[in-house]
Amino acid sequence: MRESQRLAIIADAVAAFNQSNRDVAKQLCETGLDQFPSDPSLSHLLAAILFAEEDFSGARGKIETSLAAQPRNAPALILAGKIYRAEHKLEAALMQLEKAAGIDGRLEIFLEQARILDQMGNKSAARDAWSIVLNAKPTSLEAIKRLSSLARERGAHAEAEQLLERAVAIEDHPGIWFELALVRHDLQNFDGAAEAYRRVLEINPDAPEAAVNLGVVLQEAGRMDEAMTAFSVAYALDASTFGVIAMALTSAPCGRLWLDETVLRQSLVSGAAALGSKTLAVDALR
Repeated sequence: MRESQRLAIIADAVAAFNQSNRDVAKQLCETGLDQFPSDPSLSHLLAAILFAEEDFSGARGKIETSLAAQPRNAPALILAGKIYRAEHKLEAALMQLEKAAGIDGRLEIFLEQARILDQMGNKSAARDAWSIVLNAKPTSLEAIKRLSSLARERGAHAEAEQLLERAVAIEDHPGIWFELALVRHDLQNFDGAAEAYRRVLEINPDAPEAAVNLGVVLQEAGRMDEAMTAFSVAYALDASTFGVIAMALTSAPCGRLWLDETVLRQSLVSGAAALGSKTLAVDALR
């Protein structure tokens, strides 16, 4: 009789949780644990609810109770790893995930390990872990972006470019295009960088930093008229970009010397005005 009652409480709590009735699920778990204090399923579910509520210490207590009864439960070990990571107990989190990996080879384990190794600053191990994630799931944008960042940090710009090109093929996102433009600039691929910055501005016309950077790469490519157009766009979007624009124009070998700040500002305003009322990013910068 008690066993059937326990199973009924678990079934009702799981059903409530799956239906996003978190308060009901929490109440059922607490009621069930009053009657069955060491039940691993109720403790596990309550830990998941508390974790979602960011009550990490409460969640840790419940998941430890669950694991004491079922130490080889892979989902509970994964949740324990997430809870410890949230509490910045990174070594403890890795221990739980290593146990889970010895039981179950699911991708979620390696994803959590990669995130933790990133937090720990262990770049070599993080790169290996993210590579495992990407091999298992070639469309993982998180893995692609992290691997590209790690590649760029160690100076492997060509590798970073390949990864980011792969990323924009999956998601046409301005943030990814911006990162791709930066990497191409690092590679002195000015035309490729300009193409990427233009794509940022097509997706998000209100992006003054992209317009400034577009001007810089066009200037470095020796295309000064196009660079001034881009700088005019940036200035029209955000007048605070003036300092960066002035610095770029006067410091680069192929820049222009402006002795009068007012003249430069007027030139930028005139350039923006000449573009007309249409969307600056798309029409003016092609």
